[in-house]
Amino acid sequence: MILDRLPELAAWKPPGSWHRVVSVEAHTAGEPLRVVVSGLPTTEGPTILARRRAMRAQHDQLRTALMWEPRGHADMYGCLIVPPERVDAHFGVLFTHNDGYSTMCGHGIIAVVTVAVQMGLVDVDPVSTEVRIDTPAGRVVATAHLDEVGERVARVSFRNVVSFVEELGASVEVDGIGRVTYDLSFGGAYYALVDAAQVGLRCTPDNAQQLTEVGRRIKHAISKARQIDHPEQADLGFLYGTIFTGPPGNPKNHSRNVCVFADGEVDRSPTGTGVSARAAIEVARGQLELGEAITIESILGTTFVVTPVGSGRCGDREGIVPLVTGSAFITGRMEHWLDPNDPLRHGFLLR
Repeated sequence: MILDRLPELAAWKPPGSWHRVVSVEAHTAGEPLRVVVSGLPTTEGPTILARRRAMRAQHDQLRTALMWEPRGHADMYGCLIVPPERVDAHFGVLFTHNDGYSTMCGHGIIAVVTVAVQMGLVDVDPVSTEVRIDTPAGRVVATAHLDEVGERVARVSFRNVVSFVEELGASVEVDGIGRVTYDLSFGGAYYALVDAAQVGLRCTPDNAQQLTEVGRRIKHAISKARQIDHPEQADLGFLYGTIFTGPPGNPKNHSRNVCVFADGEVDRSPTGTGVSARAAIEVARGQLELGEAITIESILGTTFVVTPVGSGRCGDREGIVPLVTGSAFITGRMEHWLDPNDPLRHGFLLR
C-alpha cells in the first residue's frame, strides 16, 4: 500500500543542484528563532560587523529565502552561527529578520544558547554553563541554567552590552497622529519608547495591527527628523524600532513592552534588547536601582526579568550593564531545499 511507503519520504534526498539548508527551530517567550546549522555560505571579515556587511552584500537571498514566505513569514526571525571575532568566544552570531540583520537580539541569545547547550554544541556543566558570544553590538556572556535533573536548559541569563539613554522626553510630529513624546535608548539597538496610552492603544494582542501601523509611523518620523550616532560604531547608529509600554496584565509584574521593529515586525517576546533599553531609562529616571530586578511582560504576557547589575560606559555615554533572563524551547529541525527552477525560491512577502 502507498501508506506503507510513507516513511520512505523521510529519507528522500533532493537533486545535487538544490541548495540544502538545515535549521533548528526554537522560540523564546513566543518569538521564533530559526538557527541555521548547515548550508550557510562563508562570510569574510575580521569582525562580526564586517561579516554582517558581507552577508548583506553577498548572500542576502539566503536571508530572504529563510525569513520570507513560503518558508517563513513577515514576523520570522533567524540566527546564523558564524566564527567568533575573539579567540575566547564560543561562536559568533548574525541575527536576521524581514528587513535585514539586527545588531543584537536578546530573545535570540536565549534561544541560541538553549540550542547550543541542550543539543551538545557547547560542553555542559552539571549546574550552569557559560557561553561567550560575539554579536555585531559586542561581546555578550550568557549562562545556561539546567533543570533539576540536568536534562534540559530551564532558563538562560545573559549580560548584555552596555545600555544607555540617548534622550528622555523627546518629541516628534507623526503623520496622522500628531505630536508624540518618546524616550530614545540603546540596549544593543536603538529604540523609541512610547507610552501606548499616549496614542490611544493598549499593549494587547487585539491591538497588534494598530500597534504595528502606529509603531512604523513613529519610527519613520523619528528616523526622518533626527540622526542617531552610536558613540563607537557607525553601523549601530540607526533606529531599530518603536517600543510601546503599558501596564502589566499580571499586577505582580512591572509593566508590559510591545516592540515593533525592522519593517513592522511585532516581537512576541518582551524583547531582550528592549528591556535592556527600558532598564537604562528606569535607572536614569531614578525609578530603578542597580541590583534591583523587574519583570516585564510581552504582548502575550510571557516575561523576561531584567536587572541592572552594574554601571558601564560606551564611548562618552554613561550606562548600565543589564542582566536579562528568560526561557526558550526547541520546537523542531527543518531541512529547507532551494530548487534552482523555482522562481520563488528566494522568497516573497505580501505584507
